[in-house]
Amino acid sequence: MSKSRMEAFSDGVLAIIITIMVLELKVPHDTDLSSLIPVIPVFLSYILSFLFLAIYWNNHHHLCQAIEKVNGRILWANIHLLFWLSLIPFVTGWMGENHFAPLPVALYGVVLLFDAIAYFILTLTLKAHHDENSKLVKALGNDFKGKISVVIYAIAIALAFINSIIAAVLYVTVAVMWLVPDKRFEKVID
Repeated sequence: MSKSRMEAFSDGVLAIIITIMVLELKVPHDTDLSSLIPVIPVFLSYILSFLFLAIYWNNHHHLCQAIEKVNGRILWANIHLLFWLSLIPFVTGWMGENHFAPLPVALYGVVLLFDAIAYFILTLTLKAHHDENSKLVKALGNDFKGKISVVIYAIAIALAFINSIIAAVLYVTVAVMWLVPDKRFEKVID
């Protein structure tokens, strides 16, 4: 089965998710700078979520470059990932509108945690469908960043009820960690 349809569908879904998020940004009705202050938390949560979606898109692109074939299980694992990613606009809006209150910050972390788990399931499903000498399996390696991300999300979810700002800083930390260029795929694909 061809991988191109899965890749195109995923790109479209991610584009729609980002569009939904940006449409949730409400424009202040006043023209002075002070009218922007109430929307700062919403804008900050949008930036963080946009960053996470960009990271997932980038990593998904690398996966698709390395895979040779897909099957039904891979398609379902991919849909599972897209489902969890599709919840990002909801938790982004809730967290921003409520100025990073503990429960919305914790639920944001839960969605990020399930995004990471779904991505891990997708990689496991892809690995099971490819030879151990394939580009994909070589590029994925032990996926330390993926595993440590799950641990940080779990810690941040618990911390959200103690200090939601520290939890948000941990989410930012994971995003920054993934922004560091990951050469695993580029070495294998090029």
